[in-house]
Amino acid sequence: MKSVVIHSEGSVRVEDRPVPHIQAGDEVLVRIMCSGLCGSDIPRIFAKGAHYYPITLGHEFSGHVEACGAEINDLSPGAPVACVPLLPCFTCPECHKGYYSLCKQYQFVGSRREGGNAEYIVVKRANLYRLPAETTIEDGAFIEPITVGLHAFHLASGCEGKNVIIVGAGTIGLLAMQCALALGASSVTAIDINDDRLALATKSGANNVFNSRTLNADEIHNALNANRFDQLVLETAGTPQTVSLAIDIAGPRAQVALVGTLHHDLHLPAATFGKILRKELTLLGSWMNYSAPWPGQEWATAARLLSEKKLQLEPLIAHTGDSESFAQAVQALNGAPMQGKIMLRFA
Repeated sequence: MKSVVIHSEGSVRVEDRPVPHIQAGDEVLVRIMCSGLCGSDIPRIFAKGAHYYPITLGHEFSGHVEACGAEINDLSPGAPVACVPLLPCFTCPECHKGYYSLCKQYQFVGSRREGGNAEYIVVKRANLYRLPAETTIEDGAFIEPITVGLHAFHLASGCEGKNVIIVGAGTIGLLAMQCALALGASSVTAIDINDDRLALATKSGANNVFNSRTLNADEIHNALNANRFDQLVLETAGTPQTVSLAIDIAGPRAQVALVGTLHHDLHLPAATFGKILRKELTLLGSWMNYSAPWPGQEWATAARLLSEKKLQLEPLIAHTGDSESFAQAVQALNGAPMQGKIMLRFA
């Protein structure tokens, strides 16, 4: 089978590898159709962030069941499935409470074990979400990134009736923005430094867009004055500047959900920290995308929104290709952020 393999920092190769075999009763062999590059994969490839080398990454994928272990009776060959990459232990105190994202003894497909940038993969039954008949196999590869924003909404007790502000209009931010619109947000605002992303946000239904390279935090805060209450701010860019910006622009009693992963230390000015107190902000840390019952309502909601055609995915895709084309597109990043989703498509 074709597999896109990371051999060392910055080395992306296509190799022929043996098709894996089921070795336990709770395992499933999946023939992969689509797999997306996640922003979190970039440091794994270019910044020595992988747990081991060589490794096949990929945790945003969909495909069809090829074969099932003896213990599985709710899937059969041909069933369409999407990857649920986390494998919690299901036995620790956090898991018993349904806080699966907080499990410290977890495994993770495409990070701590081999992933979906290959034609076949064997995973546990718990690592698969059966796709509804109305969801295309291509759309299924987007379920995992969609659930990232939905988990933040879950922790914030929903977004219906709220003025949602997305700081960072990358793939996660734009998906969260579309979900907020579909789930009844009163208004949705997108903030970024890239005019092309902001144009895409407008095309996708954003009520307001602001370029934080040309407008400072006070100007954006004042422009949002009409919607100053019932705000839910999602920080999805994962930089110290955007975390500070999210706090600065938030209105009184706003919820601020921190979704993006920082790779540099955060130093808040005293004035910005003071706004957390003086505006009585609620800060929510949002990690991964799971809740009870496993894998969580986020996954059911994502599948429903896709089935109902509420989300526009095609404009988010920058490149789709076979294993060789995918590897070349990934290699060409050279550690830089994606400017749109890079997708691997097997015939």
